[in-house]
Amino acid sequence: MTVEEKVQEILLEILDVKKEDIVPTARFIDDLQATSIDLVEILTALQNTFEVNIDDEQAAKLATVQDAVDFLKAAMSQREASS
Repeated sequence: MTVEEKVQEILLEILDVKKEDIVPTARFIDDLQATSIDLVEILTALQNTFEVNIDDEQAAKLATVQDAVDFLKAAMSQREASS
């Protein structure tokens, strides 16, 4: 399963959205109607699933689905490079 597919799966579990709504440019709050509680759940699920740490500063920069995917790919690459 790709990073994109896993992120989509997490969003489908947490948010009341359809699969076709989850596109790279979809904004969590404006387009997917995520609440602040939803965002915390999403961040927690992303951290647990991908075994990465997302601090508050990084989390604030994750506005779209693509932002999250790009961040996760970069964090996983860094982790692999330092192993």
